[in-house]
Formats: sequence, C-alpha cells, structure tokens
Amino acid sequence: MSSDSEPRDAAENTPEDAGASESGTEQSSAERGGDDLVPSDLQGERPGLPLLAGHERAGMFGVHGSGDTSGFGGLRLPAYAPAPAERPYGGWFDDFADELGASLTERGIPGNAIRQVTIDRDEITLYVHRDRILELCRTLRDSEGLRFELLSSISGVDYGEAVRDRLHVVYHLTSMTFRRRIRLEVSVTVEDPHLPSVVEVYPTADFQERETWDMFGVIFDGHPALTRILMPDDWDGHPQRKDYPLGGIAVEYKHGAEIPPPDQRRSYS
Repeated sequence: MSSDSEPRDAAENTPEDAGASESGTEQSSAERGGDDLVPSDLQGERPGLPLLAGHERAGMFGVHGSGDTSGFGGLRLPAYAPAPAERPYGGWFDDFADELGASLTERGIPGNAIRQVTIDRDEITLYVHRDRILELCRTLRDSEGLRFELLSSISGVDYGEAVRDRLHVVYHLTSMTFRRRIRLEVSVTVEDPHLPSVVEVYPTADFQERETWDMFGVIFDGHPALTRILMPDDWDGHPQRKDYPLGGIAVEYKHGAEIPPPDQRRSYS
C-alpha cells in the first residue's frame, strides 16, 4: 500500500498545459463563470473548516502516568490539519477542477460528492462522500479531460478515538496520459465502516481493499472476495486500529514468561 513518488511538481508546466491561461487571469478557470465548477469551487460542505481536525500527541504507545521504557515518553507532536483550499489553486489544479466539475455535471453527480479540497505540499486531496466514491472513480478514469487510468494504492488510516469519523481510506490515482497524480480520501465511523468497493473500476483495488479490511476493519461493499490477506482467517480484530491491544512478547527461557506490551511496562526513571 505504499505510494509512488510524485510524477511532477504541481506547478510544473508540461505540454498539456500549453496554451492554458495562467491562474487568476481574466480567462483562467478561477475567473470563468458558468456551471463548470462543483458548487463553492470545490471548497467543500463546510467552507473554512477542515473535515479532519488534528490533535496533539504526547509520548508513544498510549502510555500515561507511569511512563515507558521506549525513550519516547517526552515526545510532543502538535496538532496539524491542512486547511480547505480556495480558488485559484495554481498550477494544473484549476484546469483539473474545471474538468472534474464539468464531468460531474455531465454525469448527473451532485457537487456535494466532493466534501472538501485540500492542497498541501504541492499535492491535491479530494475528500469524497463515501456513497459517491465508486461513481467518482469511474468519472476520473473515463472522462477525456481527466484520464486517471491507474489506481496506485489504497491505504487505511485510524486517527484515533478523539477524531470524528476516525477511519479513513486513501486512494492514490495516477493519470498516465497527463502525468498527474491526485489523492482521494473517504472517512467512515467504527460503528458503520462501510463504503463501496472500486474493484469494478480499478481491478488493482482487489488485494488493497482486502488489506485495508484486514488491518483496519473497513468493509468494502461489492468486493468479490473480501477476506483477510495478512492475518489468519480466524484472527480476532484489526491490528492497525489505534485501540487494538499492543500485546507482549513471549520468551523461551521461562515457561509462561512474557515481556509486557509497551503501554503496560513500568518506568525505571
């Protein structure tokens, strides 16, 4: 489920960009009128408010109070979440947004299928309503001006119990035609971890959706054979969820001895 390197910088001009208006000019995609854009210029259903709210992290392994022996007990990571992007996006992102908006309108897909757009580190991410992920992938693959023919990877993320809709599924799509790469992200809850499978659009999603189910418990409705791929078939739970027990390590020199998991070890300092 690892992602490939970025094919090109977001602001790099390539042959397919030749003749296009610069972002922000009179004839640019950010200034043209009409219904060729998703409502609110793809800014999402809650303009100005990120769908994913970051939270500060302290230490590692969820240890509180007694400390741990990992050496990371004093680690502090501030909360971070990229803000929703606003037009003009810059580079090829504006042309892409126009093409996507027109394609969604042509196929009768409502604009609120895109909940939010984020641009961070020269990468564009579309936060997608889970019920629309299948038809959006088909649109991105089949539309002449988009042509995202390759699903490079599907990954799962668990942002922890403090985050709303904590389970996320991330799709990396690559356009071999235009040498572009985008990211789609869908969020679900632990109580209702269902979303449509995209195997019928991207056959490469087969094993990747199985791995995401195996590790995070996300259920891909319509998958041809959603079974475990890394863990045994009778395994209980999903090991990469934040609330999954860390477990200990059995040792051989004493029967029944076990090194406790990191969040249960006592501190020696």
